[in-house]
Amino acid sequence: MTSIGPELLVESLSLIVYTVVAGALTVGGILVEQASLQHLGAGEAMIALWLAALGGVMLYAGVYGLGYQKVLAEYV
Repeated sequence: MTSIGPELLVESLSLIVYTVVAGALTVGGILVEQASLQHLGAGEAMIALWLAALGGVMLYAGVYGLGYQKVLAEYV
């Protein structure tokens, strides 16, 4: 049986952490965008705009910043 080297363990753990954080930011961004649409439908335009901006930043950070640049860069 082979042992896992410390370098492989650190790389695996960092990849898992990046994947979990990217997923959490993406799901959170989708939920915030949904809340933005609900506030817009209720006539609260300023809150809807703030939530839309926040959701957009969360989606950008989750999908592109971490998901594409960190997680997928490890596989290629």
